[in-house]
Amino acid sequence: MPLGKTFRDTDVTGWYQLNSTIGLIFTTLNGTPRHAIKSAISTRVAETLGRHLHADQKQRVELSFYFFPEEDTGGSYTESRKVLYPDTDNDLPAQKLFAALKRTTDIVGSLIALVVFSPLFLLISAGIKLTSSGPILFRQKRLGKNGVEFTFFKFRSMYIANDAQIHRQYIKNLIGGGTNSAGGIYKIQNDPRVTPFGHFLRVSSLDELPQFINVLTGKMSLVGPRPPIPYEFDVYKLWHRRRVLEVKPGITGVWQVHGRSRTTFDEMVRMDLRYVRERSLWYDLKILLKTPFAVISREGAY
Repeated sequence: MPLGKTFRDTDVTGWYQLNSTIGLIFTTLNGTPRHAIKSAISTRVAETLGRHLHADQKQRVELSFYFFPEEDTGGSYTESRKVLYPDTDNDLPAQKLFAALKRTTDIVGSLIALVVFSPLFLLISAGIKLTSSGPILFRQKRLGKNGVEFTFFKFRSMYIANDAQIHRQYIKNLIGGGTNSAGGIYKIQNDPRVTPFGHFLRVSSLDELPQFINVLTGKMSLVGPRPPIPYEFDVYKLWHRRRVLEVKPGITGVWQVHGRSRTTFDEMVRMDLRYVRERSLWYDLKILLKTPFAVISREGAY
C-alpha cells in the first residue's frame, strides 16, 4: 500500500471500515500545533498518492482529522463522538427497543407526575411569589445527551441577581479535588444566594418538580445522570465526559439514591458510568422505587 511509506513505526494503522476507510493513529504529537499537524500530514499524503494514483482515483480520497483530547467546541460535539466513541451509537436493535420503551415510560411517567403534583405546583408558585421577587421558574442551560444544550427548569430557590461566580468557582474546585466532599456536591451549604423558602424547596427536592416538563419534551429522562452546566463540562477531565454522551440526563439516578451530596465528584461520575453500562428498564424501576425514600430521608440534601 503506497500510504505505508508515510507511516512511522510508532503509528497505528488499520481498517476503520473494511475496504473503505483506513484509520491511522499518530502518537507522541503532544505540543505540536494542531494546524501544523494537519498541514504536514495532508501534504505528505497528497504527494504520496499523487505518485501512485491516477487523477480520478486521487479525487475520490478524503482526509478527516480528529484529535484526542477533543478540541473545545463550546460544550457540544457530535461529529468527533461518532469516530472517537463509536460504541456510544445506539444502532443495535436491542438498544433501539430499549430506547423506545424508555421513552414511552418517560412520557407516561411525566404526564402522571404533572397531573398528580399539579396542586403542589400551585402552592409552591404562590410560596415563591410571596417570599421573594422574581420569576417562579429558574431556567438554565444544561448539557444533555451528546453534549447538546437544552433549557433546564427548576423552581427558583435563589434571590435574583445573585453572583453565579460563587458556584462556578465552587464547581471548579470540586472537580479539581480542591473542595472537601463533606460540603456536598453542587449545592453549597449555607449558600447566601438561597432564600429561606428556597432552602425548604431544596432539602425537600420539591424544586426539581418542573423537570418533569423536560422529561415530557424529550430533553431528559426519569432516570439518568445529572445534567451538567456548560461551565462545569469545560473543566471535566477526559473520562468525566462520557457521562453526557450515551444517555439522556435524568431527574433521579444512581447518585441521587445511593450517594447524593455525601460522595465525591469522581465517585458520582463512576456511579453514572456504571448506570450507562448496566442500564435497563429493571434497573430504572429499582432506582425509581428507591427515590421516594431518598427524598424523604433528606440525606445529603442541602
